[in-house]
Amino acid sequence: MRYLFLMIIIIPAADIGVLLFSGKTIGVLPTLLFILLTGVLGAYLAKKEGLQTIRKAQEQLRYGQIPGESVLDGVCILIGGTLLITPGFITDILGFLMLFPPTRKPFKFLIKNTFRKWINKGNIKIIK
Repeated sequence: MRYLFLMIIIIPAADIGVLLFSGKTIGVLPTLLFILLTGVLGAYLAKKEGLQTIRKAQEQLRYGQIPGESVLDGVCILIGGTLLITPGFITDILGFLMLFPPTRKPFKFLIKNTFRKWINKGNIKIIK
């Protein structure tokens, strides 16, 4: 929980610094246009990847399989899309990394291990 708190403070502060530097280096208008472009492109990609993941999960359920990987993909897409509509270059880079399937794998591994640790500690109970 303390890492989440630090990320909530450090990432926006770093994003503000990068935005100020970008505004000074390339200008305010190009910076604003770039932020708007990444937001629109990110929303489109999140929708496209999200619909594809839902279809894959439905297909797995149709064949009686548990859609575990599809759920992790969905979590990554949700977080990535949220990061992309947040203004800032650092959050945009993280968001795009979470949206593209090849670069999504390390994030899925991290999420899976986090859930595994919570279950082993007893923070999450699995009811059968």
